[in-house]
Amino acid sequence: PAVGGAMDLATGARRTWVMMEHVTKAGEPKLVERCSYPLTGLACVKRVYTDLAVIDLADGVATVRARVDGLTAADLQRLTGVPLRG
Repeated sequence: PAVGGAMDLATGARRTWVMMEHVTKAGEPKLVERCSYPLTGLACVKRVYTDLAVIDLADGVATVRARVDGLTAADLQRLTGVPLRG
């Protein structure tokens, strides 16, 4: 039977992209090594668009494709809870 909604998207889409803010209101990273909430789909997100950067996710590696002007790679890494490449 059909699962519906987010589960169908997470398992059925060829590419799943997420748009979000990079950090919480408290300044904590939203991109983290381990999720603390239940997951709809495991390892289904291929690209993340945030207010600070565009990051591709593949094979456990987070690769920066673009970042906002004036933001250094070191600054972006400090605001991110996973190691970044690129």
